[in-house]
Amino acid sequence: MTAKPRLIIDTDPGQDDAAAILMAHGLAKRGLIDFIALTVVAGNVDLHHTATNARIICDWAGEKNFPVYAGAVKPLLRSLVTAEEVHGKTGLDGVELHDPECPLQPVHAVPFLIDTLRKAEDASITICPIGPLTNIAQALALAPDIVRAIKHIVLMGGNYFEAGNITPAAEFNFYVDPHAAQIVLQSGAPITILPLDVTHKACITTKRMDVLRQQDNINGPRLADILQSYERFDIQKFGLDGGPLHDPCAITCAVFPEMFGGKDCHVAVETQSELTMGACVVDWWNSTGKPANAYWITEVDADKMFAELAESIRHLP
Repeated sequence: MTAKPRLIIDTDPGQDDAAAILMAHGLAKRGLIDFIALTVVAGNVDLHHTATNARIICDWAGEKNFPVYAGAVKPLLRSLVTAEEVHGKTGLDGVELHDPECPLQPVHAVPFLIDTLRKAEDASITICPIGPLTNIAQALALAPDIVRAIKHIVLMGGNYFEAGNITPAAEFNFYVDPHAAQIVLQSGAPITILPLDVTHKACITTKRMDVLRQQDNINGPRLADILQSYERFDIQKFGLDGGPLHDPCAITCAVFPEMFGGKDCHVAVETQSELTMGACVVDWWNSTGKPANAYWITEVDADKMFAELAESIRHLP
């Protein structure tokens, strides 16, 4: 029997991050993952808000002592760009918030990652980054030896076949810290990328939200409220039937990879041109002959993914 994934989520909550974190807590309660910790980065909103939101979400899940570590306040080389126009000033528009009971750990996220991976067995920990890659890049740059302990990096970010969602060329997470994305891609770790190419096929529909809203708990209806607030922006911008649910794609893929399809490719990120900053160059047809450094996902069984999300949320308070 395959050992259940040992998972660290690196996140910038964010409404779809909230869905991903709640899903992970539910997967842990179902016995499908060993959920180790949350590391937090600035992205959708500033670090103060993302660190607060991560702890609030853990409170919601009934995990008031869950380890949460705050990390980078800004990208490696660029000024922070946030997405408050999508997620609201707090990052969690759509629901009432509270002062979190879950404490913030006194250690910075980057040394936590380095120490945890150095103590871990080879290929034993899966990292799911669902925000800008600043924390992960810093850890890999400071301690390249930790790659041996990484079983998989399963990240949400990037775009190639789908147009950008922050600029015409770039997806938000890679645009915010393109230099970090490139460092991660060059690290030698096994990487799976869930880009806009696939997340735009995993859309929030009324039927899928109704499944959450009708659950006999607090978190199902609450998550439906969060997602309904979140999806209005994407429906208005992209003309989709419902907003894409980006971040839970990465969590789902880490646990249920059979629901997804793609191709091993060489992937690089633009770090020089302001016109195309953060854009991905995906060598889909192996035109360059460069060895693949990532598995680029383009297909998802969205019905199964949303069913697993709903089932995981059902296991929460």
